[in-house]
Amino acid sequence: MVEEAFKYAAEPEDTTTAKSAWSAIQTCREVYNHALTQEYKPAPDYDKPSYTAMQNKLPQWKREWSEWSSVYSKCLQMAVRRIKHSETILGKLKERGFDVGELKWKSPRDYRSITYNQFDFDVDSNTGRTNHATVELSKIGTFHLTFHRPLPDDADIKEVILKKQKTGDWTVSIMVEYDADYPENPTVEDIDVEDTVGIDLGITTFIHDSDGRAFKPLDEEDDRERIEKRHQAVSRKEHESNNWNKARQRLARAYERLSNKRKAYREALANAYTKRYDAVFLEDLNVGSMMQQNGNSRNIASMSWYETLQTFQRLGEKNGCHVVLVPPEGTTKRCVQCGCESGKPLWVREHSCPSCGFTTDRDQNAALEVQRLGLLELGEVEDESGVGQELAESTPAETGTAAGSRSSSFRDVIPASAVVDTGSPTLKERAAVAASE
Repeated sequence: MVEEAFKYAAEPEDTTTAKSAWSAIQTCREVYNHALTQEYKPAPDYDKPSYTAMQNKLPQWKREWSEWSSVYSKCLQMAVRRIKHSETILGKLKERGFDVGELKWKSPRDYRSITYNQFDFDVDSNTGRTNHATVELSKIGTFHLTFHRPLPDDADIKEVILKKQKTGDWTVSIMVEYDADYPENPTVEDIDVEDTVGIDLGITTFIHDSDGRAFKPLDEEDDRERIEKRHQAVSRKEHESNNWNKARQRLARAYERLSNKRKAYREALANAYTKRYDAVFLEDLNVGSMMQQNGNSRNIASMSWYETLQTFQRLGEKNGCHVVLVPPEGTTKRCVQCGCESGKPLWVREHSCPSCGFTTDRDQNAALEVQRLGLLELGEVEDESGVGQELAESTPAETGTAAGSRSSSFRDVIPASAVVDTGSPTLKERAAVAASE
């Protein structure tokens, strides 16, 4: 069984429904704040109350604050559960190297969603209109959905999440569980080395793979300029005025537009690679630590490497492809052919081994090394003997250099727009088109 969320744009049936929805969200916020500040945070670390213990106090709280009874009880329970869920997320961020704080009291602008779990919602996709569905939420009303993607036929709806985005738009996310007909991953014994690929994630090129293919990062100059101008527009408005709120929503739309572009690029690349290859190998980067220690944190954040790894893993499961993460230490310094490590500054874009004389593009060597480590991790080869030499010989140095060196014509470096605009039909076709241009 697979759990998946389907997100749709939504419109309230009328202004009364919109007001009821926002009022219910803010009531859930009040319950969350009360449970956090009065029950959870005051308790000692070794004796924090469980979700069930706080949930069992809801009837008493509703007797003290009668207005809380206007919201469906399951929604209030899910608001309390959010505390434990948020603690889990903070723990995962801490494991990734982020310096996280503690849970804080939520302001109205920070709490924007309400969750219906199991009961008292009704999703109707048989409305007689194309790409249209409705969802009825208890004690709130009806929302109309832009139903651009149907739910699986055998899907069991587990949750419905209504959210008011920072842009002012409403969205509904439907969490379903269904038996997905995903292809099985090929057995390790049946995988040919030629049907595997190592990927080096970078900044000058977003992706450089072991087959000598490179993809440029997105051109975000226009989006960054748009965001900067809208930040200036917000700062010129009187705080909390109507004009300030409108300017803030326009700023949120600019951020959302950039986020959607990055997501579309990641999805297109990951989908193409996991369909083309039987196994994909990537570096298991600790992005949190890199952002805190590196002065290039803005560019690192814009690359969204952690989200890229997650996307590859998710689509690898969906497309029947092994996605293996390997330790990143030494992949840039170590020669794939002989294993000798040699340091080089970032501006040096060519790998020239002082031991064996193997020469190729810096990113190409890193991608080949990732592929070598991935083959060992996957169990495709029994030991390291000869793996690096075989990979290096099958991918000549001039191929990697042509794809990524500063002296090349970049004819093998594929622009991001070509991938996103076309949906990346196949990597080989796209590479051929780029090479002929």
